[in-house]
Amino acid sequence: MALQALQSELAKIVVNRQKLDSQLQENELVHKEFEHLNDDTRVYKMIGPVLVPQDKEEAKANVEKRLEYINDEITRADQKVEQLSKEQEKASVELFKLQMDIQGINKNQ
Repeated sequence: MALQALQSELAKIVVNRQKLDSQLQENELVHKEFEHLNDDTRVYKMIGPVLVPQDKEEAKANVEKRLEYINDEITRADQKVEQLSKEQEKASVELFKLQMDIQGINKNQ
């Protein structure tokens, strides 16, 4: 993969990783709020512009599943960043060698 393409893909993944971090923080906050709720507290889920009543345990389970999914996605993104960083480093070294070779050729002429 070309160096510019690697840099572009790496930038996209980093942006996606930042969005995942935001989602993780938001969902962790919601999860903590569930611990402070009374048993008789009503929980609502926003569907479009409408708040719909939802079972508290079901809502808590959904948040826990979301947290698990987000953490898995963060792990995947981190692995991809590591892989692309290695590829980018390799491509940079190759580019540097080519530049040095070209400079060597120009000096010999």
